[in-house]
Amino acid sequence: MLDPVAALPATERLKVNEIFYSIQGESTFAGRPCVLVRLTGCQMRCTWCDTEYSFYEGTWMRVEDIIEEVLAFDCPLAEVTGGEPLLQPGVHSLMSELCDRGLEVLLETGGGLDISGVDPRVRRIVDLKCPASGEAGNNHWPNIEALRPTDEVKLVLADRGDYEWARDAIRKHRIDRRCTVHLSPVWDALEPARLASWVLEDRLPARVSTQLHKTLWGAATRGV
Repeated sequence: MLDPVAALPATERLKVNEIFYSIQGESTFAGRPCVLVRLTGCQMRCTWCDTEYSFYEGTWMRVEDIIEEVLAFDCPLAEVTGGEPLLQPGVHSLMSELCDRGLEVLLETGGGLDISGVDPRVRRIVDLKCPASGEAGNNHWPNIEALRPTDEVKLVLADRGDYEWARDAIRKHRIDRRCTVHLSPVWDALEPARLASWVLEDRLPARVSTQLHKTLWGAATRGV
């Protein structure tokens, strides 16, 4: 039997992998309580992906029902993530309505899709893919021009080659002059201290960021 919610207009429903209340693990918001809405689906297949379960698992929900569930946590900070949330048209209705309700809203996007249509009240966290991810060729480079000071760029690094690629991209596009830049080592692949030494040596204008949620609850724990 067809799910009646799936038959709604695309702007009124979303396929949701999970909604949970946790500590924000990344970005300048790391450490703050946050409600995370993880949407289903992703067009990328990064080699180091830690949320592969979000590619297919999920339940159709009305945007209005998602909003009510988020508000029930009584938390002023919410993040929409994935997968790749921008694949679903209804994400724009969700983010705008959450902003209307007075929440501070973050969008975590893989960087392969156009961010220019996102509500300007939303803080966009753009994941610029490095070579070891296997998806560097799918970066949507016009997003760099669309960045605002309230946005953030994250580069996940697996090795020295990724670091040098990220360093050169930051300098070439002057990303640090547009917004905050984070360099995040792949869990169990690159030692944070090693990454920090490279940043210091090059005097790179970026933050070394680790995944706080994994430090708190472990790499294999879902819903955190």
